[in-house]
Amino acid sequence: MASIDTVVFDIGNVLIPWDPRWLFNQLLADAGTVDRFLAEVDFFHWNEQHDAGQTFAAGIAERSSRFPHHRHLFQAFFDRWEETMGPPIEGSVALARQLRSAGYRTLALTNFSGETFPRAVRRHAFLTEFEGVVVSGQERLMKPDPAIYRLLCVRYSVTPDKAVFIDDSAKNVEGARHVGMQGVHYQSEQQLLAALAALGVQA
Repeated sequence: MASIDTVVFDIGNVLIPWDPRWLFNQLLADAGTVDRFLAEVDFFHWNEQHDAGQTFAAGIAERSSRFPHHRHLFQAFFDRWEETMGPPIEGSVALARQLRSAGYRTLALTNFSGETFPRAVRRHAFLTEFEGVVVSGQERLMKPDPAIYRLLCVRYSVTPDKAVFIDDSAKNVEGARHVGMQGVHYQSEQQLLAALAALGVQA
């Protein structure tokens, strides 16, 4: 196994917690109503289309035409998007900084709307500390498509077998492995540290 010199982080639920329920809990009667809304409108698939490059204006118009009684909720999701984020996962943010201090390159690769990602950066300045960030909504490519991992490697001259990718989604980790990167399925800070140590990565 080649010596790891680059660590690539996912953002959502690795560096920053994200859950749209935090917003919709404020707008709907109870958790059961929120869950029924999310299921009725196929919310997570709808949101993935924004991560793939669709504008929110187009997405809101399309889904509101099908569910006009929920138009205000689709619009609120965009207008109040910041309320779907929690405070940073401090252990992961600290780890990225420690890795940089130890001489590792750090990058980020995220499924994220190109419209909301700049809003996340304004809220969380530590996102500017990475050598580079590849955002699916800007590239119109999404994990786990191997093309987006290859794009990151080409753009930043990353040697795949010298890189490890960290994501809370097992299928996205498999996407990284498909192009020759090491992969860690993030579950907790201690589990991540142990997995990195097993790969010879010491912060």
